[in-house]
Amino acid sequence: MELAAFYGFSGLAIVSALFILFSRNLIYAAFALFLTFLGVAALYVLAGADFLAVAQIMVYVGGILVLLIFGIMLTQKAERDVISSTPNQVIISVKRQFWGFLTGISLFCFLTYIIATANFTMTGETNISRSTLKTIGVELMTSHLLPFEIAAILLLVALVGAAYLALNRNPLSHD
Repeated sequence: MELAAFYGFSGLAIVSALFILFSRNLIYAAFALFLTFLGVAALYVLAGADFLAVAQIMVYVGGILVLLIFGIMLTQKAERDVISSTPNQVIISVKRQFWGFLTGISLFCFLTYIIATANFTMTGETNISRSTLKTIGVELMTSHLLPFEIAAILLLVALVGAAYLALNRNPLSHD
């Protein structure tokens, strides 16, 4: 059952990553990136790294992907481009497509060779599934409390500074 879940989640991550690669619509590619991030987070859970899975979802899905989607939606032009009748279309020259395809195929062959020749035997001691969240939480709240609080204060200062910089300080415009 665990093997089927591994193949299912890795297949989801690979197929959605390939959709990102070949999609010409940026919004569709962003939603496929969402599926890729979730597939990788599920693989972290299967590997026993539940903290990395939660961090993957919180940081990448919750932060970076939402920021990317807002950036795409807020930078839309009001009128359509003359070159393209489809919004969010990425136009790439044929020469760049060829070199990108060649690089991708060679990287795929190299990684396939590495995976095919690797020795994936596991011993019984390393297969113990233990949660790391409790250990990390106890360490953050006991011996590493001061750096944790300093990082929280620095993030708060950065957030307040970004909000201050985003203010519209032009007194002539009244929107």
